[in-house]
Amino acid sequence: MFKKEINSAPKSKLKSSVQRSLRQSLLTTYPLLNPYIDEILPKKGSLEAMKLPDRCTLYVLESQPLFFQHDTSTLLPHLRLVHRFPAAFPSIRIDRGAIRFVLSGATLMAPGLTSAGGRLPTGVYTVGDEEGKEGLDEDERWTRELEKGEPVVIRAEGKTEACAVGFLVVGTKEVKEKGKGPVVEDAHYLGDGLWRLTTD
Repeated sequence: MFKKEINSAPKSKLKSSVQRSLRQSLLTTYPLLNPYIDEILPKKGSLEAMKLPDRCTLYVLESQPLFFQHDTSTLLPHLRLVHRFPAAFPSIRIDRGAIRFVLSGATLMAPGLTSAGGRLPTGVYTVGDEEGKEGLDEDERWTRELEKGEPVVIRAEGKTEACAVGFLVVGTKEVKEKGKGPVVEDAHYLGDGLWRLTTD
C-alpha cells in the first residue's frame, strides 16, 4: 500500500465531534486500548488529519502518527502506535524466513505462519467468554481466533517490535486448516513510505 515514498501533506485540525467519533470507533475495533485511550487521544488533545495518496487519511496528534484509514474502512494503527502499546492489538507471528518478504511489501502467505517459528491464535478465548482474557499467551499465541477482514499486527520470530499491520484476507482458523494461500495483503510495514513520512 505504501511501497512508494509519500510526500508530507498539510494537516487539518479535526472538530471535537469528529475526534469523539474516531475515539469511539478505535475502542470498538480495539477494546484492549481502553486502559490507554486517554494517553493516546487525550480529551483536550488536538487531533489532525493528513490526506495521503489513494484516498488514505493519516491521523496525527502532536506530530505523532497514530492511525490511518483507507476510504472509510476500519482504522488501522500506525506501527509507531503499535510499538508503544503492543498488547492492545490482535497479532500473529511470522517465522524468520518470511521477515524479508513482509519487509519488502510482499503479500504474507500462510506457510510463514504455519511453520515452527510462526504463531497463529489458539482460539481458547471467545468474545463474551467470562473466563480467561484476550491477549498473548505464554507461547506468544493470541488467545482468540481472528476473522477474515479483521485488522492484525504481524510480529516476527526473534524480534520484539512488530514489523507490519494489515487486514486478514482469510480467517486464522482457515489458515490452520489449509496451510497455504495469502493471509495479509497490502500491509503497512517497517521502512515503507508511511513509516518514513515526516509528520512535523
